[in-house]
Amino acid sequence: MTTTTTYTVQGMTCGHCVNSVSAEVGVLPGVSNVEVDLASGAVTVTSKQPLDTGAMRAAVDKAGYQLVA
Repeated sequence: MTTTTTYTVQGMTCGHCVNSVSAEVGVLPGVSNVEVDLASGAVTVTSKQPLDTGAMRAAVDKAGYQLVA
């Protein structure tokens, strides 16, 4: 079973931002796909099981951005 969840990330302004967020979120356990829409800040994550919001927040923070609650 796969789960797809969309999050909103603040602070991304360029392609490098998109790559940073994609890389950090992509290494979370169970994540199989990450799609980032720079214009809207939407980050759509496909994973084997629902992601822990704390883990997602930590990955986005590590990339240098902020997960919107």
